[in-house]
Amino acid sequence: MDFLRIDDLKPDQLRAVLARAESVRRDPSAVAGRLTGRSVGLFFQKPSTRTRVSTELASAQLGAIPVVLGQQEVGFGSREAVKDVAAVLDRYLDVIAMRVFKHSDLVEVAEQAQAPVVNLLSDVEHPCQALADLQTIAEDRPMAGTTLAYVGDGNNVVHSLMVGAAMMEMKVRIATPVGYEPDPEYVAKAESFGDVLITNDAEEAVRGADVVYTDVWASMGQEAEAQERNRVFSPYRVDLALFDQAGEDAIFLHCLPAHRGSEVTDAVLDHDRSRVFDQAENRLHTFKALLLHLFE
Repeated sequence: MDFLRIDDLKPDQLRAVLARAESVRRDPSAVAGRLTGRSVGLFFQKPSTRTRVSTELASAQLGAIPVVLGQQEVGFGSREAVKDVAAVLDRYLDVIAMRVFKHSDLVEVAEQAQAPVVNLLSDVEHPCQALADLQTIAEDRPMAGTTLAYVGDGNNVVHSLMVGAAMMEMKVRIATPVGYEPDPEYVAKAESFGDVLITNDAEEAVRGADVVYTDVWASMGQEAEAQERNRVFSPYRVDLALFDQAGEDAIFLHCLPAHRGSEVTDAVLDHDRSRVFDQAENRLHTFKALLLHLFE
């Protein structure tokens, strides 16, 4: 199977991957060397910190050989056609994991390759991040019935998070400025699994929530829009006044990197109920769990 979108896993499969990730977190030695002799290709068209370190380390700790490639080496879609890159990598690798600009390129690779293709990030979804987000929430409280509030841009992170959370029976509230709402296709998909509210009112979304989540206002590739986005999104900054609208034991999440003072203040990012670094660590455990699932 490929893992291009969060709902490429059925709800019971998603629960199983998250349960295994928690088991791996508690006892990494139990799966050490489990994938000895396998190979995992890790292609980065876009730079990365957490994704690069977590996926390479997860592969190695499971005993697989990580093969890391960048755009300069591959010339993906420029020096060489996407389908030709896919055909070549498929001859070498047991898994092809890719961080790309265009989701359509991932789809084309998946159509050409027999090996499982994993989306490490595209312009449409960030499903591996959603796995870590959900694991972090599950460490804190039962997911079913938990209210998740996301404040900010209705981007690729939101698409995966919103659908994955609804699949796990969470109540989802998304607050964005007018014109920056998530793709209606993803809203409908999330609504097919559960309770979803889309609003332009940050306080409405956060009020009484168990989890408050935000992301950068201008993602990689949107630098030219940064000034305008800063103006539009400033009412959606997660500061203590907004965070205090959430439940008294609410936790804060951010997929990182964070722009301190923009989408989130230091007081919230460094709050004793912030779980952002647990969330970052869980990228390692969830990728291990995903790889083990793909090889079963």
